[in-house]
Amino acid sequence: MAGAAVLLLSGCRIPVQERPSSTLEVPASWRAPLQVGSNAAVEQAWWRAFGDPVLDSLVAQALAHNGDLRTARARLQEYQARIRVARSASAPSVSVSAGPTRARAIGPLGTPVESTAITGNVQAAYEFDPWGRLASATEAARFDYAAQQAAADAVALSVAASTASGYLNLRGLDAQLALARQTLQSREQSLALARRQFEVGYSSRLELSQAEAEYRNTAAVVPQLERAITQQENALNLLVGASPGPVARGAELTALRPPGIAPGLPSELLRRRPDIAQAERTIAAADASLAAARDQMLPSLRLTASVGGYAHNLPDLLGSGTMLWSVGGSVLAPIFDAGRLRAQAEISASLRDRAVFAYESVVRNAFAETENGLSAVQRLREQLEQAEARRVATAEVLRIAHNRYRNGYSSYLEELDAQRNAFSAETSVLQLRASWLAAHVDLYRALGGGWSRVGSISPGD
Repeated sequence: MAGAAVLLLSGCRIPVQERPSSTLEVPASWRAPLQVGSNAAVEQAWWRAFGDPVLDSLVAQALAHNGDLRTARARLQEYQARIRVARSASAPSVSVSAGPTRARAIGPLGTPVESTAITGNVQAAYEFDPWGRLASATEAARFDYAAQQAAADAVALSVAASTASGYLNLRGLDAQLALARQTLQSREQSLALARRQFEVGYSSRLELSQAEAEYRNTAAVVPQLERAITQQENALNLLVGASPGPVARGAELTALRPPGIAPGLPSELLRRRPDIAQAERTIAAADASLAAARDQMLPSLRLTASVGGYAHNLPDLLGSGTMLWSVGGSVLAPIFDAGRLRAQAEISASLRDRAVFAYESVVRNAFAETENGLSAVQRLREQLEQAEARRVATAEVLRIAHNRYRNGYSSYLEELDAQRNAFSAETSVLQLRASWLAAHVDLYRALGGGWSRVGSISPGD
């Protein structure tokens, strides 16, 4: 009869809820041009491709001491413990209880009798898992841990990329500050020349005022860049887990070499980014949790045993005391719970569906970031080429304008305009070069930064 009841109740299992249909489409190729350098594979220590030992040191320091990364790695201990908690449900449980009692009672002769007794009991229980509910719960915990591993790797990639971008931006600001100081010296010489010409009556006060205004304008750029450098240094120190302060410098901006990257096919990106791996493993964990929730509707089989004793003192309890024992089994099957178990399964199914939708969003975002990175590297290089050509042209214009003004063939306004254009062109080149190098970092980040799947997904496989 009991076996028939178990078979009957096993038919109460909630039907399998299929995953929602996917609308994700993987493009066959990248839209952006692929001329981003040589066909160099993305290495795990990709920042070394820039050829700056100081940058290498900063990234290593960030990977060791960044607060967010340390938090993500510490979270793995929690999920390791969750695996042990889930696995422990499949193992027998043993408990021991013992306690003394002191009592006074009326004896046969009507006199009070005091006695001391000791009772002890050892209980053991084991739950069979014929439907795989406990195994599914353990599997869900293992996939949750694997998802957290990928999440920690994604944080590490973000920290390394942010550190590299911050350092490149800092070197760009350093180059702009050096240019501003050099230009300020030139403006100071022009102001001195304009003052001498005004004093001898060769030029008007207007030209002197124009020269002084341009000098003050350039002088104001220096503290502005110094403030930006200080802020960038402090931001870098926060990334590497250090207190605010100066940051070491390595290669000059113009000496940093742009690395070559091979983006590969869009389909390869699905295996190269830790955030995509995290989303995949989250789906797997949600699937296992859904299976465990569905199996809650099935009967649970439990075996219990206990051994106990009663004695007036401890030696009797361990020796010839009164010993009692029992062995039994039980079948617990849900009959009526007002739909609670079914609702829990529906919640798990909803979480699984949301994990699927989140995975699709992560993949689409990865495609978009890679397309943007490829386009940025290519287009910024083209912009930089045009900016460098403009710098050469404006430098020639400034040379001619200066000679014309010095020889009296033109007004100072013509030279002043040439000075402004030349300074703007020089600044634009430096800004574009820093942005171009930083675009390589963004592309590295988009391509997964050399991350690879490590095979094992949880400890104790």
